[in-house]
Amino acid sequence: MQVCCKKDPKFKPKPKKAVKYLPRQYGDLEFTYDVLHAYGNNYLAQVTMVNNHPLGRLDHWNLTWDWKNDEFIYSMRGAFVRKRDYARCVYGPAGEYYQDFDFSNVVTCDKSPIISDLPPAMKNDSKLGKLPYCCKNGTLLPTLMDEDKARSIFQLQVYKLPPNLNRTALEPPHKWRIDGVLNPQYKCSSPIRVDPTEFPDPSGLQGTSTAIASWQIVCNISRPKEKESRCCVSFSAYYNESVIPCNTCACGCEGDTGCSQKAGAMLLPAEALLIPFENRTQKAIAWAKLKHLKVPNPRPCPDNCPVSINWHLNTDYKTGWTARITLFNWDDAPFEDWFAAIQMGKAYPGYENVYSFNGTKLDKLNKTIFLQGLPGLNYLMGEVNGTRGGPRVPGKQQSVISFTKKQTPGINVPGGDGFPKRVFFNGEECALPTTIPIKSGGHKYRINLFTIVFTTILTLIMMTGCIY
Repeated sequence: MQVCCKKDPKFKPKPKKAVKYLPRQYGDLEFTYDVLHAYGNNYLAQVTMVNNHPLGRLDHWNLTWDWKNDEFIYSMRGAFVRKRDYARCVYGPAGEYYQDFDFSNVVTCDKSPIISDLPPAMKNDSKLGKLPYCCKNGTLLPTLMDEDKARSIFQLQVYKLPPNLNRTALEPPHKWRIDGVLNPQYKCSSPIRVDPTEFPDPSGLQGTSTAIASWQIVCNISRPKEKESRCCVSFSAYYNESVIPCNTCACGCEGDTGCSQKAGAMLLPAEALLIPFENRTQKAIAWAKLKHLKVPNPRPCPDNCPVSINWHLNTDYKTGWTARITLFNWDDAPFEDWFAAIQMGKAYPGYENVYSFNGTKLDKLNKTIFLQGLPGLNYLMGEVNGTRGGPRVPGKQQSVISFTKKQTPGINVPGGDGFPKRVFFNGEECALPTTIPIKSGGHKYRINLFTIVFTTILTLIMMTGCIY
């Protein structure tokens, strides 16, 4: 059976619904502030945050804003405040107006409250939990990893003060700010009034209910400035014994004294990557003497990064090449559901496979390879004590990545094409070294080898008397 279809010439697309307020915008991280119920002196609001960026992420997020008119949060579900303080209400304008009010039950009267997500154990709590997408311990993953964990919701009951006691006198907080543990830095816009959000009917019927008023706040990832990263990358290669470590002060050097913040990082032997910076000094000096390298005085400051990544050029042959990526966690806390993203530039089309991680090619995202832990291996453990009183040992995971040269003719792997252009860990962009390992003496070696072979053959000819 065959069916032929053709476009209906009389078809007209439905006109877009006119909006009363500003149209909704798109950003890396979106907040919606919906007023669900409004009364004379208070209202119930719901905050929804949605992660839209494929590499954006938040762990143990902390959200804060500023109230404009001395509002205070009376109760909250799906989240909690870091500091419960009602003294500002008792001694401030709220205490003057609500004279018979019991402020001991108020969640917070802080003008700039710090709000955090609840742990999963509170998800079914009848008083604090039982909200969809709540209680994930502050984890907000990319939709590429888990769509359910890319959204978070909490509700709060807000009390107002004169002259805003009319139920229609509604105004959201401003100066929204959010951060996490080793996550991207977000810059948020001011709230804009948008058409009320529509929700499924709570009765379960095929209908919708709308919020009384809605505002949208859009946050976009800002690229970190120099020495403001929270992770860094080191380079090494099979053709060079030295490792190019993370840059000096790659993640800042506040409070470091007695060291140079401008001196270049000293080259290291490969085994030194497993040793904390404070225990690397002797190895770095010994390696410099062995390789006849200059030792700066004063010596360079550490990189101060809680996470470091080593990219090692493993092999290079006629039809392909391989690299080994190693993740080091120098912090005490583990990273759950970690991910790394590698932008490879010219080498990207040749990506073949990653063997100990789960790898995905993101064609539409600047030639990025997305790496994450396999099920059961998605924890990057924290730093632990070494054995027999040795130095502390970082949490570590590694995998080999293979590339083929069939799709990348003319690629120069040791010349720079085999090293990443940008590296991300949990959405945070990592600082890269300014140089790559060089193939020391390679050209001279080929010339010397040719000379030796030619001299040997000439000597043999002369010894056998076959020269005329």
